[in-house]
Amino acid sequence: MHLIAVFRRTLNNNNLKSFSELGVSKSFIKGLDELKIQKPTEIQERIIPILLQQKTDIVGLAHTGTGKTAAFGLPILQNIDPKDKKIQALILAPTRELCQQIQKQLFRFTKYSEKIFSEAVYGGAPIDDQIFRLSRPTHIIVATPGRLLDLLERKALSLEHINTIVLDEADEMLRMGFKQDIDKILKNVKSQRNIWLFSATLPNGIQQLIKRFLKPNAPRVQVKNISEVNQNIQHQYVLSPGVDKLKLLVYFLNAHKEDRGIIFCSTKASAQKLSRDLNQKGLSIDVIEGDMTQKERNKVLRAFRAEKLQFLVATDVAARGLDIPNLAFVAHFELPDQLEFYTHRSGRTGRAGNTGLSVSFVDDKQYKDLVKISKELKFSLKMAK
Repeated sequence: MHLIAVFRRTLNNNNLKSFSELGVSKSFIKGLDELKIQKPTEIQERIIPILLQQKTDIVGLAHTGTGKTAAFGLPILQNIDPKDKKIQALILAPTRELCQQIQKQLFRFTKYSEKIFSEAVYGGAPIDDQIFRLSRPTHIIVATPGRLLDLLERKALSLEHINTIVLDEADEMLRMGFKQDIDKILKNVKSQRNIWLFSATLPNGIQQLIKRFLKPNAPRVQVKNISEVNQNIQHQYVLSPGVDKLKLLVYFLNAHKEDRGIIFCSTKASAQKLSRDLNQKGLSIDVIEGDMTQKERNKVLRAFRAEKLQFLVATDVAARGLDIPNLAFVAHFELPDQLEFYTHRSGRTGRAGNTGLSVSFVDDKQYKDLVKISKELKFSLKMAK
């Protein structure tokens, strides 16, 4: 059986000017207006009408920052029966940060609608607290796969009445080793459910998952070439031999003291060391990495969002799902070892139609690797001035 055919657009792009024309209800549009979300992104424009007009599986191919949460979140909310207190929808995401972000967006969308309750559950937080919250009426669960299985084993929730499952950043969940967990979860849900799968890439594991769990006629919506990065981002490099690398990064950060940005490292150890080194240079900076407790991570992220910190050092996994408004740049102190990581890193900036900067600090050998990345992801590369 061949991969599901590309869904051909039936809507005239030039005629769609508002969420109302996509079929979104007035109460949700009022919440969107308050968030200053007034014009649908491409993926919202193409997916929302499909999910509102028919019960179907779907595959959405789009990178972070393209508006996926509203693309699946608004149809989910509009399909919920608020009077039915059972769990009706499940959203799976790879990291706690992304779960928190999705749940927060759903809450904001429903400010002026009939009350719809969602809960985010994820590892690294006390499970007893989550079990207590789940004892209250809950319509939507946003979860990491491992924590959801723990809660199912404890019979803290039931998926018996689920009619929609969203797999957000499915490729990242598989990369993080959640394939068996996802298989168990999908087997645990009744066959009358719809699966909405969102992914930036289509590796073999995702294709197998689609073939196994989604209906053969499920439409596939691809908003752009999934090998491309956000066109609103400028990509630059700084040639920096090992001994000068930290010095050049400090110079760059001092030149951008009016801006906010994230500096990426490939390992926890290098992220911790870089954060210490930059602090010693008097910069307003902290770090998030995978070994931190949830309380520690939340404290750092709150400070960064409140602009009490100017910059943030992060590892790839720790930064998944981060949505910090108005980030001027991301810096690659160490190049990622996978193409998707470069895309996801760069996608922290240039969001919601804004422009952004992605700058890499490389020696001569790493510069050749960066050129290969630029050719593969189809972006132009310039030396930073």
